[in-house]
Amino acid sequence: MKFFVSFYRFVSAFFCLAGCRGIITHGQVKHLAFFTYQSNIILGFVMFWAGVATLIKGIQPPAWLKGMITLDIAVTGLAAWLALPPADLNASLKVGPIPCIILLHIVNPIMAGIDFLLFDEHRRMTAKMPLFWMIYFPVYLVFILIRAAIFPNSNLLDNGSPYPYGFIDLKNISVQQFLQNIVLYAAAFVVLGYIIYAIDAALPAKTALTGETHKGR
Repeated sequence: MKFFVSFYRFVSAFFCLAGCRGIITHGQVKHLAFFTYQSNIILGFVMFWAGVATLIKGIQPPAWLKGMITLDIAVTGLAAWLALPPADLNASLKVGPIPCIILLHIVNPIMAGIDFLLFDEHRRMTAKMPLFWMIYFPVYLVFILIRAAIFPNSNLLDNGSPYPYGFIDLKNISVQQFLQNIVLYAAAFVVLGYIIYAIDAALPAKTALTGETHKGR
């Protein structure tokens, strides 16, 4: 079973890398400002680590890191489905027949969810971890605000905005709306984080698919 789990995680890591091919092969470095790309890059790293650890019976990614990236990639998938405008699949680079945007927003979040449910050892998380996980969100926002101030003409969106998402686009929304959006998304991070924690606590610590015992928290 460990060979299957390891292979699955390596495939997931490859899809994360492949989804970011615009950055790697086309020099689209500005895409690093998107939460979508950041979360997929981190997920790829964590999945590769987990795949190697599974194969050699090594130390798995700690629960706080695995939980955080599971939350972040879930937000990536849900935001694309619920909040962001439909992507132009014809304009997206492809990996074989699959548009990269599909890998980033649909395939990789689903694969991460399956990995969390079936291949992770559970009950490693603590009740404080979901609050810790959301730290990434304000750090990301600070990064975006500083970047937009330094590179006001970086044109991340079709309307020429230096902000990667409409809900934080201070060129086109008021400060009040910006703050309201931030509170809403921060609350979503916390709620979703505790849903992940509750699922982890409800599942058996080990199942037939969790493989070897994880070392450390």
